[in-house]
Amino acid sequence: MTPIDFTGLPRRNKAYAGANGSKISVIYKGRQYMLKFPPVPTRNQNMSYSNSCFSEYLGCRIYEMIGVPVQETLLGTFRVKNTEKIVVACGDFTEPGVVLQDFASLKNQIIDSERNGYGTELSDILQTFEEQSAVDPSELSTRFWDMFIVDALIGNWDRHNGNWGFLYNTVTDEVRLAPVYDCGSCLYPQADEAIMEKVLSSQEERDFRVFEIQTSAITVNNKKLRYFDFISSLQSEGCNLALKRIVSRIDMSRIEVLLEETPFLSNLQREFYLVMLRERKTRILDFSLRALNSRDGNL
Repeated sequence: MTPIDFTGLPRRNKAYAGANGSKISVIYKGRQYMLKFPPVPTRNQNMSYSNSCFSEYLGCRIYEMIGVPVQETLLGTFRVKNTEKIVVACGDFTEPGVVLQDFASLKNQIIDSERNGYGTELSDILQTFEEQSAVDPSELSTRFWDMFIVDALIGNWDRHNGNWGFLYNTVTDEVRLAPVYDCGSCLYPQADEAIMEKVLSSQEERDFRVFEIQTSAITVNNKKLRYFDFISSLQSEGCNLALKRIVSRIDMSRIEVLLEETPFLSNLQREFYLVMLRERKTRILDFSLRALNSRDGNL
């Protein structure tokens, strides 16, 4: 894609919540976008800004390639006080009378429950699917597990109840699933060039980032799930079905082209992202799918 200069575009007064960097609302080609700026890293003090704008753009584009409804993302620049920053524009999929509500708000509607809307215990989440009446439970389950598998591929550690949800029509009272959004915590956004080089030169470092980190934000017994451990255990039929659905749609050759065509990336970044995506697909998803097919006699 050709990078876009978002400086000087018409602004809107709409404000966006969330902790992952500054955000403003702009109009580009007649559409409203949330413009996200790179935040200062919280874990790697050697970086001036994290790579979360690349993470957001690439994570959402990979979701799109796999066929899961997702927000549109564009990469570009924005000049602030004579400093040009790389930013990501996220399509605003709300409209007058249609507002975004997160899953936590739906969870809070279960009035005879003491569960916290933002609590991420897996059993509570799955129980909420069945107890709520706004959305078809099977549709909720499918989206949840599809996100879980794609997030395992891209290494998203922050898919909590506040960053996926629904579009609520305030006029008709209808509720429908929103596109996937907020992928800024995937693809190791605080990995600088030194870390990337270290990971690419060491299988041990790659193993650590495949099997240990990133973990899911979902918990069992208050402990965050390791993607490999949970998916390869084959203990959840919802997860198993999503594994079959999603892996067949992952085309690494298309992802490689995406990385080649993404502006601003260095060759080192392209290699790092491609290697880690291949490793996570092969060693988490492909491994688990072979085990599932073997279990089910589909050799």
